[in-house]
Amino acid sequence: MMKKIIIATHNRGKLKEFEQIFKGRFEVYALPYNGFDGEVEETGTTFYENALLKAKYVYENTGELTIADDSGLCVNALNGAPGIYSARYGGKNASQKDKNKMLIEALADKTDRSAKFVCSLVLYGKNGVVATGTGEVKGSILFAEDGNGGFGYDPIFYADELGKSFGIATEDEKNSVSHRARAIQDLLKKIL
Repeated sequence: MMKKIIIATHNRGKLKEFEQIFKGRFEVYALPYNGFDGEVEETGTTFYENALLKAKYVYENTGELTIADDSGLCVNALNGAPGIYSARYGGKNASQKDKNKMLIEALADKTDRSAKFVCSLVLYGKNGVVATGTGEVKGSILFAEDGNGGFGYDPIFYADELGKSFGIATEDEKNSVSHRARAIQDLLKKIL
């Protein structure tokens, strides 16, 4: 019987990535889980701190082994922004299309368009933090959306290693280099 893990997310795109990468290793569940649908405020100052807050909160409310991630897009010319605020960039009511457009506009007069996606994972259980994982993928911000695959900032992120945007990359291509896939692999090395 496979071990059960709760992924502390409501984001269907993230859940799909975890399901694909953990396939055959863990039984993956997302929120809501057994009636628990709570969200914790991300008050940390780093990706790791936010992932820890979420993992601990979900574990304490479900009693199940929990993985939480905090991830985001860090743009060099914007001093690392949107960073830990990637999901909230542009305000609470901004759509992802709005966020992508705002980010492109913020770089309108910049020559440096380099960026990276960063992911920090925390696996939390009855004894506290079981393991952590980190990953990143480098690239640049495009001048316009390219493709409609993936989710979030994928259509405006050109992945150097793939030679294309995450918006046109296949799921397998993206999972071969993505920050989340690398963080999961880093975490798996520590727990398997």
